[in-house]
Amino acid sequence: MAALVKPRGRRIRTALDEAGAALRGTAWVLGGFSMASNLLMLAPSLYMLQVYDRVMSTGHIETLVMLTLLAGAALLFFGLVEALRSAITTRMSGWLGERLGPAFLEGGIRARLAGDNSGAQPLRDLQVVQGFLASPGFAALFDIPWAPLFLLLIWMLHPALGILGLCAALTLLALGLLNEFLTRGLTLKASQMGIAATQQAETAIRNAEVVRAMGMAPALMARWCQTSDAAAAATRRSGERNGLLLGLTKFVRLFVQSAVLGLGAYLVLGGSLSAGGMIAASILLGRALAPVEIAMASWRNLALARIAYARLQSRMQGVPPERPRTRLPDPVGVLSVDKVSYAPPGAKLPALQGVSFRANPGEVVAVIGPSASGKSTLCRLLVGIAEPDHGEVRLDGSDLRHWNAAELGPHIGYLPQDVELFAGTVRENIARMGEADDEAVVEAAMLAHAHEVIQRLPQGYDTPIGDSGARLSGGQRQRIGLARAVYRNPKLIVLDEPNANLDQAGEAALAAALSEMKRRGATLLIVGHRPSTLAQADHVLVLRDGKVEVFGPRDAVLKRLTAGARERAAPAANQVRSAAEDASEGAAKAQSA
Repeated sequence: MAALVKPRGRRIRTALDEAGAALRGTAWVLGGFSMASNLLMLAPSLYMLQVYDRVMSTGHIETLVMLTLLAGAALLFFGLVEALRSAITTRMSGWLGERLGPAFLEGGIRARLAGDNSGAQPLRDLQVVQGFLASPGFAALFDIPWAPLFLLLIWMLHPALGILGLCAALTLLALGLLNEFLTRGLTLKASQMGIAATQQAETAIRNAEVVRAMGMAPALMARWCQTSDAAAAATRRSGERNGLLLGLTKFVRLFVQSAVLGLGAYLVLGGSLSAGGMIAASILLGRALAPVEIAMASWRNLALARIAYARLQSRMQGVPPERPRTRLPDPVGVLSVDKVSYAPPGAKLPALQGVSFRANPGEVVAVIGPSASGKSTLCRLLVGIAEPDHGEVRLDGSDLRHWNAAELGPHIGYLPQDVELFAGTVRENIARMGEADDEAVVEAAMLAHAHEVIQRLPQGYDTPIGDSGARLSGGQRQRIGLARAVYRNPKLIVLDEPNANLDQAGEAALAAALSEMKRRGATLLIVGHRPSTLAQADHVLVLRDGKVEVFGPRDAVLKRLTAGARERAAPAANQVRSAAEDASEGAAKAQSA
């Protein structure tokens, strides 16, 4: 793993670092197998050396048989060691995915909440690293350090052959460094542009309805083609350069192996080298240079793995692991918001400023206000999706930041404006994709008045709904999302525009569901302006420009808002009346004239 990227500076120890540390022991084992593999590869050279120098000169058949059996046994062990080494690299790759996959998925979710739109790219980067670990190029990195041993043995056969082999090795090393210099920037650009093209395609597909309805496909495809073509051009240029240098590498290796035979033959004719030594030198040189050629052939994969590893490390540094938190008692539902201010990542102005209010179990707070007043942002803060920059959101007196998200989640119900469901069945979605309790699932559906809607689906609760609930109507998604929000009777329920996509019957069902959840003692916060929503409210919170304009009992707040509306309407009415009188007077004068 350390071969992929060299860490610099002081960094937070991440799951990637821990996985790399855990794999170091396996890497030592892999190095041991590589040592055995390379030592066993001396067998063919020794065999040819003995056959030519001993058997051919003496004619001893017994010696030939014995040497053949020994060489066969050595090569059998070599094959076994190679199989084990391949199994180790494959297991390393699989273990890395099992160890880091959940961490990167969880980190990706938290990064998305922080405004990072990289999506599943960390998981794709992890697959790139895994693919390289299981490739021959990774194993070749463990063989390259043994090249000096083979060159030393060639030198021992004859210094001239050793010098030729050393020159070949240095030439291949220079080609490798040149390859790195010529292709690294292009490979990085190709990777970045490829990621951008993938994100553009995912965005277009995710918004397929809008794209089709407004004829945006040609423009989006043109943008995608521009990005994709840039990635393809960088890939092509990198591949061409790598291919040229790989061809030169093969030429050098084959030429030098032939040159070794030629030089060896010359030395044999001069009496300074045996025929066996000539053949052995050729085999040893081939073994010394083969890993370098394999590494050159895998250079692009190595470069992509290094880039992916660096991206993963940077991603993990940007999203440090969550701190362990003390397990708190199950909440009752006392919600308090104290002077909360929040600005989204990258925003210059805060979305919320100094918001304070309180809600007790069994109470319903309706949040109203004009568009962009901070209502949805407040919902995100109340369920822990975002953290306030100033102030505190407390549940049962404990700051939400002190709760473990996995432990608090079952006690919170949340219905966002845009209901997103997951690929799976209706039953699995209501059960929040966990182990489903059929009785609790049906109870939640009935509480949300979604039971009859679900029963009309082709397979009822076991109906697959497709990615993001694509096979359901907006109203069906809304009701199933509400059932998911009330699954297992959470203590705090936050509903952002829950009556969106609902008809009159759906409105009535929502009102009944709110009444029942209130009766069960849940603390509810609902964003909405419709009378059916306000009718259930105990308190009303009015937001304007991210600030609390008024908060209090429903009737008092509505009375105040009505009075304010009348006061604002009076000057306008007077202006209209005055304008009408002026117009009438002007018309009369014109008529008399």
